[in-house]
Amino acid sequence: KGGPALFLNARGGRLTRQTLWNVVTTAARRAGLEGEVSPHSFRHSFATHLLDGGADIRVVQELLGHSSVTTTQIYTLVTVDTLREVWAECHPRAR
Repeated sequence: KGGPALFLNARGGRLTRQTLWNVVTTAARRAGLEGEVSPHSFRHSFATHLLDGGADIRVVQELLGHSSVTTTQIYTLVTVDTLREVWAECHPRAR
């Protein structure tokens, strides 16, 4: 809030939360994305991609500014692809 703005409006000022929400949801709709897409979706995707890529959860916690790793664990939902990959690599019946 006190630092420089990341996104600017046409007048060079900060985007409001509502304007950013409208920009993101409009772009998602135009792209044909289904389900709810919000500015928070970018944060969630960032964390999920880091964790899926093998990043330590404590590093992701720090990057997201969480005071507790419990909050960061919300982003550790296992994808179907990950389940299949682990099963194929680790379960004796998969071989």
